Amino acid sequence: MSSLALRKAAPAAGTTPGTAQGPPPASGGGRPMRRRIALVPTVTLLLGALYCLLPVAWVVVAATKSGKELFSTFTFLPGSGFTANLHDLNAYRDGVYWEWMGNSALYAGLGALLSTVVSAFSGYALATYRFQGRETVFNVLLAGVLMPPVILAVPQYLLLAKADLTDSYLSVLLPQILSPYGVYLSRIYAAAAVPADVVEAGRMDGASEWRIFTRIALPMMVPGLVTVFLFQFVAVWNNFLLPFIMLSDDEKFPITLGLYTLLEQGSNQPALYTLVITGAFLAVLPLVALFLVIQRFWSLDLLSGAVKS
Repeated sequence: MSSLALRKAAPAAGTTPGTAQGPPPASGGGRPMRRRIALVPTVTLLLGALYCLLPVAWVVVAATKSGKELFSTFTFLPGSGFTANLHDLNAYRDGVYWEWMGNSALYAGLGALLSTVVSAFSGYALATYRFQGRETVFNVLLAGVLMPPVILAVPQYLLLAKADLTDSYLSVLLPQILSPYGVYLSRIYAAAAVPADVVEAGRMDGASEWRIFTRIALPMMVPGLVTVFLFQFVAVWNNFLLPFIMLSDDEKFPITLGLYTLLEQGSNQPALYTLVITGAFLAVLPLVALFLVIQRFWSLDLLSGAVKS
């Protein structure tokens, strides 16, 4: 009998005497508090996404409406005039809309490509070489990043007018080639992605500076340069002020300026409002397609471009 009592009084194996067994009691407010804290940024991000996507959703829905449906139906109720809107937009002034789209593709594609090339050279040089005045040049570039483009538009127009280049394709292309933000981003990325040991090893092997840049540094910088290209393409595609100041021939207009002229004419011809909305919807599609394509290269380059120093 005494051995049975001792066996009952002894604690179970792996337990501490004097502690209660079983599941721990639920804490008073730890986990709910964490959930509440995590809920705040989630709701904030959802509200921000809603704020950004609501105008896009309106454009998509409004592009499906005829002129009569646009002002008489519920805002987010799809219409039945998308095909007719496309036909009218294509027929407007013998398809001048597609000339505007082609001009935007030229300005944005060629301008972003040249800007990326200049940014690659400049960023690599500022990150790799040591020369007098390097930090001064970089600080001037930082000042250029902070300067609003509207301040530079009028001086650029005066300079190009002196060279008799206004109202030409070059008047829109040339100011876009040098991007202070692109050079800044390339410099930061080159300093982080191109190890100095690799550059020195290339020099010790007898490689020229051009070969080191093209065969060693440039593949490592590709993810950063893809980002520069995307940012510059979007900036040039959406640019309105510079073409508005430089161009007077509407056949050289980009899509932003062309839609603006359509919108101005819409005050006297309300039927043009549907063309403006449909044109704005079509103008967004190349940017979405470009982002989806480049996102794939982002993932591949980030995985294949890592180098351990």
